[in-house]
Amino acid sequence: MKKLIVPIAGMHCRSCEVLIEDHLSEIPEIKKSYVNYKKGVAEISYETRPSRRSIEDAVRAAGYTIGVVGKKPWLSQNTSDYKDLGIALVFVTGLYFILKATGLSELINARSASQPASLSVALLVGLTAGFSTCLALVGGLILGISARHSEKHPEATPIQKFRPHLFFNVGRILSYVVLGGLLGSLGSFIEFSGFALGIITIGVGSVMLLLGVKLTGICPRLETVSFALPKIISRSLGINNQQREYSHKNSFVLGALTFFLPCGFTQAMQIYAVSTGSFVEGSLIMGFFALGTAPGLLGIGGLTSVIKGIFAQRFFKFAGIVVILLAFFNVNNGLNLTGWELGSISIAQKNKIDIQSTDSNVTIENGVQVVRMTQGGSGYFPNQFTIQAGVPVKWIINSTSSYTCASSLIASKIGVRKNLAAGENVIEFTPKEIGQIPFSCSMGMYRGNFTVVAGNS
Repeated sequence: MKKLIVPIAGMHCRSCEVLIEDHLSEIPEIKKSYVNYKKGVAEISYETRPSRRSIEDAVRAAGYTIGVVGKKPWLSQNTSDYKDLGIALVFVTGLYFILKATGLSELINARSASQPASLSVALLVGLTAGFSTCLALVGGLILGISARHSEKHPEATPIQKFRPHLFFNVGRILSYVVLGGLLGSLGSFIEFSGFALGIITIGVGSVMLLLGVKLTGICPRLETVSFALPKIISRSLGINNQQREYSHKNSFVLGALTFFLPCGFTQAMQIYAVSTGSFVEGSLIMGFFALGTAPGLLGIGGLTSVIKGIFAQRFFKFAGIVVILLAFFNVNNGLNLTGWELGSISIAQKNKIDIQSTDSNVTIENGVQVVRMTQGGSGYFPNQFTIQAGVPVKWIINSTSSYTCASSLIASKIGVRKNLAAGENVIEFTPKEIGQIPFSCSMGMYRGNFTVVAGNS
């Protein structure tokens, strides 16, 4: 067979390769095609040469164009990109003040005796993922299923045509609940240290930062960096495979298998599920995350027909800013979990700390510093203490909500990782160095610290 190399512009991941290959396979003269998004070419094998027009039509039908794209710059040279980014930033700022004014932002601190406070975080992260990375990663799969169903049943009502989305998301949510529980159970046997959790959280935050910057479109060079499954696995899952017949079973199973797709948000939630060490909490965290992604994934059919042109550009820039903010939030939490003191008290400042022990929450009993703190669903109260170096500390924590994120306590500097039980919990240690001893929940979200000063001589 003869071969033809065709340059293709606009590709950015392996899913693009699969989609173009599927469209090229519909041309009778083409016996085989191999698309490489990194090289930006399609290698076509044939006996009878296909017409250029048929190849162009197939590539265009897949959403791409014939041509060569030069090396992209690190920063966009299109002023409209920065204008759209500014508009998106205004909307994000406005949304923040609206949430603050209405008190909706406090949902993240929701308390419940039976459900962890981290569930609200998982739900909010899911909502963001459902309108950004999950939308891009799983969107082609959902569109393929629903389009095939509509093609086979033109007489169907709008509700009937919506069934593929429902079965897909039901399968997705149920698999996240079951597999999230298994991850939680695994965490009860394999428990990460606070430092390890911090490193992983920083890594996940870095991936989210990359995803967010890509969504804003201000770094064109990053468009070639992607997280995608190998084509052979994508095909086995039915991603962008237009030849697969639709069935409720296939839709349900494909939705369940998205648990294994490489999405930064999903990986972050999986890590949190493992850190719980509980089947129930792992199930709830992953289930709420999947539930949060449902609105975006359920609405993708409507979004692709409604969001067009300039509005689409601004929408994804808006999502990019939100993702970047979440990334910095995660990195900051990770730094706190590791115990690294970036930007904390310097050596010169340590020497100037006033020697005093007037902290009303710290008392001296039989030569031991007794610290009393309450842990609730929304954190630790109080969460700032001043203690003396070289004097033993008895840290008494009254847990009033033992099934929340805050009940998983980590203080890496003193080697503490403890799941607080209802009632009083006692931790004993002796501070040796002047400075800060931070502590937090296992997500790094709820925090506090000890300020260690020189002891009275």
